[in-house]
Amino acid sequence: MKGRTIALGHLGEAEAAALIVDGQLEDLLIDGDHARPGTIYRGIAQRPMKGQGGMFLDTPEGSAFLRQVKGLAPGQPVIVQVTGFAEPGKAIPVTTRILFKSRYAIVTPGAPGLNISRRIKDEDIRESLLEIAHVVMPDAKEAENGLILRSSCAEGDPEEIAEDIAAMAQLCAQVMADVSGKAELLVEGDGPHAQAWREWEEAEVDAEPGAFERHDVHEMIAALQRPLVPLPGGGSMCIEPTRALVAVDVNTGGDTSPAAGLKANIAALRELPRQLRLRGLGGQVIVDPAPIPKKERRQLEGVLRAALKTDATETILAGWTQLGLMELQRKRERVPLSEVLKPGMLS
Repeated sequence: MKGRTIALGHLGEAEAAALIVDGQLEDLLIDGDHARPGTIYRGIAQRPMKGQGGMFLDTPEGSAFLRQVKGLAPGQPVIVQVTGFAEPGKAIPVTTRILFKSRYAIVTPGAPGLNISRRIKDEDIRESLLEIAHVVMPDAKEAENGLILRSSCAEGDPEEIAEDIAAMAQLCAQVMADVSGKAELLVEGDGPHAQAWREWEEAEVDAEPGAFERHDVHEMIAALQRPLVPLPGGGSMCIEPTRALVAVDVNTGGDTSPAAGLKANIAALRELPRQLRLRGLGGQVIVDPAPIPKKERRQLEGVLRAALKTDATETILAGWTQLGLMELQRKRERVPLSEVLKPGMLS
């Protein structure tokens, strides 16, 4: 099955969305019990954490932690936005750098300026987008709130783009003026269906009942629950999260040729970002590659960096250990799939 398809459905009672590219599951969003990233609160400052340079806040959905606090006193209200999912037993991560984000536009309160995605190269399109922006937000360059026009604008309808900018600008004005009061939920973050519409471009949408069954989404998710990932050429890698880190073990399988190690490692590193994304894994990632000479390490680094360019989650290649393991640091942006899936969801 060729092309890009967005399948919208539910797993149990949870809203879910799947992006399928050429018959392969490329991305997966499942709603959970956590505060959604993008949610905006009016929080109440509680106590500073001097050693960590941050402060705990009260929110309607539990304790939140704000880093790099300046000029914020206990008891003071502050508008914050959820940046990720809280790990078990930890506070919700939040920031004061609010983004009002939709399919075409991002309004940035407190960060003036008018910017267009660099991925839009056509000068005529850029000029037309500037004209739309100047009509809807004429003072974007000088005002307190800035505007970013996303890459999806290149294929967007001008009227829809204008409506999107206006809606985000209006929401921004309303929310940022609502600073006084007790802890309160001001804007709930987008669920999987809204996120799919916002983030996944140039894809056909299947929102009819039974979409997950038609595209074999349940079977693809079931495969993600298994540690073993088969690789082209007969090799495999095993992905196993522990409390401290994610361990990845690469094996050559039945291939005993001199180049078997290099081939298996290249296949594994090309596949690794997708597997981590779909499984919702982040933090420290340690890769134990199949045996290779030291001179081939640079080639593997290049393969991994190329694969990471197509992955939106910030991932840093820290280097190699003395035992020949690759160290990665990946931002925790999602709840692990093992925590999201409840019994009976795939039945």
